[in-house]
Amino acid sequence: MNKLVSNSRTRVLLTCRTWFAHPQRGVLTAAPNTPKRRPASLNPPPPQRTESRRHRSGGAGMNVFDREMKRRQRKWAASLQGSQQFDYLRDEVGSRVADRVYDIARTFPLALDLGCGKSHIAQHLSKDVVERLVLADTSEDRLNQRSACEIPTQCVLADEEYLPFPENTFDLVLSSMSMHWINDLPGAFKQIQSVLKPDGVFIGAVVGGETLFELRCSLQLAETEREGGFSPHISPYTAVSDLGNLMGQAGFNMLTVDLDEIQVDYPSIFEVMTDLQGMGESNCAWNRKSVLHRDSMLAAAAIYQEMYGHPDGGVPATFHVLYMIGWKPHESQARPAKRGSATVSFSDLTQVGRTVTKETP
Repeated sequence: MNKLVSNSRTRVLLTCRTWFAHPQRGVLTAAPNTPKRRPASLNPPPPQRTESRRHRSGGAGMNVFDREMKRRQRKWAASLQGSQQFDYLRDEVGSRVADRVYDIARTFPLALDLGCGKSHIAQHLSKDVVERLVLADTSEDRLNQRSACEIPTQCVLADEEYLPFPENTFDLVLSSMSMHWINDLPGAFKQIQSVLKPDGVFIGAVVGGETLFELRCSLQLAETEREGGFSPHISPYTAVSDLGNLMGQAGFNMLTVDLDEIQVDYPSIFEVMTDLQGMGESNCAWNRKSVLHRDSMLAAAAIYQEMYGHPDGGVPATFHVLYMIGWKPHESQARPAKRGSATVSFSDLTQVGRTVTKETP
């Protein structure tokens, strides 16, 4: 089994089933002097929500997420001392996105990393593959903490929902662990397709599917038991079956969508929630519940351990990472032959072996 060990507090990665182990279970050493936080405080103090802000935060379509709250969460997470200890999942997914770039046998003169964070993809790329790279993110703090790389880079403070770039600008657009917080995902795909040059490629990764199903089920059962009903604490995710349709509607060709299941082991539910907060991945849906009662939290911890816990006392958290590749149309790309243009029937293939046998002296 392929093991990855990070220098942060938790971790492992079981790829498809990748495996990660938490240090407090004996693999790594816990970060010293890690401050304790109340389990209920998953988000920074929420700003006052008003209807005008709510309408401004989303695109013309669905308005599920509070984008201003997500900016605040990312800024808060980047301001944490030792915030790099929470980057283990982004670094791993960024390396897998970079692997998909290397699979394409060409050099890209100009690329865009959309929602780059601390440049988790760029650190795995070389200037032989990408000659120049534009890093775009909504958090200036994360851009200032970007990892070093050998590619000449330019930083742009930009929202993934409103790209400030002209059409036909980039040869390659990348995105990792960012687009699952976009309200208008179809519109974002159309904008990405627009800024790509003809025959340009988009390679992205988002969490989706049944991500964090253990945490979701535990919280729902605990709140139902203790409070007589539950509120959403985990944001909605895109299904793998929807990505291909959305990209096709946006005008991409030669689509590829695949899924990795990454499982991270933690000592308990409290470390799961602390790390999500440190990643800037707390829930920012408009219908979220800002308070999680202590009784419900303790009940959720017991349910999590009982339903999903390991014999040694740890608990898993599962992340479904969806990878997508799409090309902007160009006349040089391969196209399917016209229907009925085949010159050989599949039924004739059964005669191939017999013909060779007869001709053999």
